[in-house]
Amino acid sequence: MIRPPPHTFSVAPMMDWTDRHCRALHRALTGRALLYTEMVTTGAVLHGDRDRLLGYDPVEHPVALQLGGSDPDDLAASARIGADLGYDEINLNVGCPSDRVQSGRFGACLMREPELVADCMAAMIGAVDVPVTVKCRIGVDDQEPADSLFRLVDLSAAAGVKTFVVHARKAWLKGLSPKENRDIPPLDYPLVYRLKRERPELTIVINGGVASLDEAEAHLAHVDGVMMGRAAYHEAGLLGEVDRRLFAADGGDVSPFEAVARYRPYLLARLEEGVHLPAMVRHMLGLFHGRPGARSWRRILTVEGVKAGAGIEVVDRALDAVSGARAAA
Repeated sequence: MIRPPPHTFSVAPMMDWTDRHCRALHRALTGRALLYTEMVTTGAVLHGDRDRLLGYDPVEHPVALQLGGSDPDDLAASARIGADLGYDEINLNVGCPSDRVQSGRFGACLMREPELVADCMAAMIGAVDVPVTVKCRIGVDDQEPADSLFRLVDLSAAAGVKTFVVHARKAWLKGLSPKENRDIPPLDYPLVYRLKRERPELTIVINGGVASLDEAEAHLAHVDGVMMGRAAYHEAGLLGEVDRRLFAADGGDVSPFEAVARYRPYLLARLEEGVHLPAMVRHMLGLFHGRPGARSWRRILTVEGVKAGAGIEVVDRALDAVSGARAAA
């Protein structure tokens, strides 16, 4: 029997951010959180460079692959590829509001086509043995969220979906940019709480505007899980408290210093393979957020990390700067 991934806490899929290097860093901070890839379109999965797009390090488990698409056959084939590669979950994006996504008929615009989403989910579920999940908004444009959200969930649940990640905002496909869609539409957490109350048999994960673990703990009184996005990226150090606070795991928190030590073998291995240092250390900039020496840490990684031939010694110098600032504080 395949064990479902732990949805109590997860890090959101974020384009240009949650690549394989980012996920390896986050795993150095938390052993329990569920990690997600960036969204990968079915066209890219079926016809692109799979090693570059879908490759990951085994250390990342549990890790989910998020797909973008709207053709049931293509999604089924892509899900099968993801499952064969060992991903622990396949997720369909029904929430991204970008123009590029709309032109491809996937993402948030699929909130208008819940029957198609259900057909897609049924095809994916039929193709793989790992869990298949949906990440959606509560509605788009002039839709009534209580109607659009519940209809999408009910149709997909009838197709066999058991887990839904709900970004508790509408997406305005006309008039707002993708960035504005992350902040301007008001959050409606009570609607997501209601979804869980009225559909208790489903696993409901809340997403949108979660800025701290205190907020995450408060949400867990109402839903099954919390997905954190930008805060987990920009203030990655907070992930070091996740296992203790949200999963009641034994042992102490993972400090940023310990996270760097855990991440170091990964850095060395990738550098040996020819990966450039900035591709990896850019995800580390917020690791010491709010701590003495954080500014020096960021400066050294960004200024010295881009120089030709930059290697692990740059990380060591940045770490020495933080250690010195902490000792002086």
